[in-house]
Amino acid sequence: MSGPRPTGSAGVWSTSAVAAARAFEYWRDLICDTFVQLAAAPTRPGRFDGRLVHADLDSFEMTTVHASGQRVRRTPQLIARAGEEYLLASIQTRGQGRIEQDGRVAELAPGQMALYDSTRPYTLHFDGPFEQVVVQVPLNGMLAETGLRDARGVTAVTLGVDSPAGVVAQYFRGLARLQETDPLGAATLATQGRALMASALSLAAGQTPRNDVLTRRRIEAFLHAHHADPDLTVDDVARAFLISRRTLYRLFAGAPGGVGTVLRRIRVEHAKSLLRADPGRPLDSVAVACGFAGERQFYRVFRQETGLSPGQFRGTSGQ
Repeated sequence: MSGPRPTGSAGVWSTSAVAAARAFEYWRDLICDTFVQLAAAPTRPGRFDGRLVHADLDSFEMTTVHASGQRVRRTPQLIARAGEEYLLASIQTRGQGRIEQDGRVAELAPGQMALYDSTRPYTLHFDGPFEQVVVQVPLNGMLAETGLRDARGVTAVTLGVDSPAGVVAQYFRGLARLQETDPLGAATLATQGRALMASALSLAAGQTPRNDVLTRRRIEAFLHAHHADPDLTVDDVARAFLISRRTLYRLFAGAPGGVGTVLRRIRVEHAKSLLRADPGRPLDSVAVACGFAGERQFYRVFRQETGLSPGQFRGTSGQ
């Protein structure tokens, strides 16, 4: 493969880095380096364009794929040659996609998600240009967390926008957008990602014994996705999940201060990442980006959580 490879914790790679005649060859090597060993071919003649935004977020990897139509296969021969063991989730954001594995076919429209397993053959098919967010986690860890023996019963099943797993998909879509504009903020908000993938696997398998835990994870994903809305209230969160305020408070009984404090801390963590990343950014701009009603509220909450004013924090964060 000629050209840069995704070896860092985050980066962008595009077929624009090579001559048009070599674009698909470069793309094929790029997706093999980023995911697992794959065979691939374009679905249409002519110019091929592709772009990856890849982030290694410690407990999982996340990649936004923008590309022309293609057919990608994980074959038995490639599995035997390189036995990477991952659970992957494809979340469609533009165009249409199809995932085939274990005798099933998942048709994906924007907002929908499907899981697949790198230890068995699968096919991804895209007739035309598309965009997906792909989340990749070690398979054995996911099985251990959920108690499942394998993922055969949940692969290539379309998980809808309005299903419980749709909340998980929404979280990763929001995280991927943030990754392109604020990588430090994305890293801060990615702490729930692995647990949410386990939740998606459990939900797809029809597991319900740990329903309270799964509901709390869904709510935490919702808070991460919507924390920048200054009008978001506890009542809004309860309504979004069709539960009472009392039930919401019970779910977060183990968190000091409850769900309201969890939301404030998500906002403060995002603010800290922005202050580190852009020391010259005005404080009122940081406040708005993180969902605070104004600079005064931002100052008060930030000081309560950190013991420092935003300005003091910014002055010490580079030391």
